[in-house]
Amino acid sequence: MPAPAAVVVALTALAGLVAGARRLLRRPKRVGVAVIVDPDEHTRVDADGAVHSIQAADLTLPADVVDAIWDPHHLERLARTYWRFLSRATLGIVRVAYTDTGRYVVAFARPFTLLSFHVPEYEMDERVGIVRWRIRKGLLVAQQGRDRDGYLEIEVRRCEPVGADRVRVHVRVEVANFYPWLAHGIALWFYKATQSRIHVLVTHAFLRSLARMDLAHSRVLRFPPRAPLPLPHGLRRRTGEPRREDAADVEGDPVSRTARP
Repeated sequence: MPAPAAVVVALTALAGLVAGARRLLRRPKRVGVAVIVDPDEHTRVDADGAVHSIQAADLTLPADVVDAIWDPHHLERLARTYWRFLSRATLGIVRVAYTDTGRYVVAFARPFTLLSFHVPEYEMDERVGIVRWRIRKGLLVAQQGRDRDGYLEIEVRRCEPVGADRVRVHVRVEVANFYPWLAHGIALWFYKATQSRIHVLVTHAFLRSLARMDLAHSRVLRFPPRAPLPLPHGLRRRTGEPRREDAADVEGDPVSRTARP
């Protein structure tokens, strides 16, 4: 695809995030409280152009709710919730396609693939849960960043009790070793003013939305309900091996709390 066309597709998709994210934030029925707690240096760019970005929130939730969802099945549902939020926030402009080899974030439909990932890797124990998607390629990925060590990751960490019946849960969304095409193909300032800024806005909206605990149902269902802990360790050392392939599916339309997996 010619570079100007790629920019138009990318910016159209990214622009749709703003209106959709604001609409989602107005939804009621929260069961907890979410407070954004980004690190001081939440986004940085290395000398070689690799981007690292972390957005985080502290959720204060009822202890019985945390007990009920602290298993691999709900970690997988959290992963799906992230993709569902992305689709809803962009009013359906951005969709997520599932195949047996990866995940494809597309604008409208393929071949307009903004980002593609390998199948997700999971790790979980009694205190920490991690899901990671390793970056493959896409219109938003510069050539030097394709199929390297970049990844998108969600980490949830169970923390101390808050009062008699609530628990603090720290949730972090991290993008690491990402080489954005907008920075390398146009200019770093342009990337910072567009894709980077919108990513932060949408990720904050996603983190705040978790106070509702409206977790989407997985379309792959790798982990059945009440799957035991722990899952194998390795991701926190950044050396996790790829897991088995998942069933093909396409994710784009909003899915309600009672939707079929």
